[in-house]
Amino acid sequence: MDEQTVRLVGWGEEDFWLLERVNSPEMTEHLGGPESAEKLVARHRRYVEPGSGRMYRVTLAEGGETVGSVGFWEREWRDSLVWETGWGILPEFQGRGLAALAARAVVVEARAAGEHRYLHAFPSVEHTASNGVCRRAGFTLLGQAEFEYPKGHWITSNDWRFDLTDGQG
Repeated sequence: MDEQTVRLVGWGEEDFWLLERVNSPEMTEHLGGPESAEKLVARHRRYVEPGSGRMYRVTLAEGGETVGSVGFWEREWRDSLVWETGWGILPEFQGRGLAALAARAVVVEARAAGEHRYLHAFPSVEHTASNGVCRRAGFTLLGQAEFEYPKGHWITSNDWRFDLTDGQG
């Protein structure tokens, strides 16, 4: 598959159904499990309202079928502000390389947004597929880090970084 197989569409009011789909136990296994309905509504508001960063619906370039979500947002990391990214490809579309294509596409969007030099991804060390996405999308593995997500749930993640200024990971 080439990079023309996915397209990013800005998150809209009508995309709450997708947030519900990616909130399934299967898709949140490495993130501490599904969020409550109340937290999902709040997350959807953050995705829709303008702010730092951006969320997208990932669609197939041909046909426009929705296959998942991807985005980037600001976070403080090691005493500086960086972009963080994350994605979720619906189960029926997994295993086709679409997550890596979406990650490469979001690199382009984060670079265009400016503001920060680095885009980081923090998949659980146990999440083989997401770590593979980072590798295939050109991120550089910096090491491991401990994260509390969601609140009260600690996970060991890999810190993957993409340098937005020179196109290197």
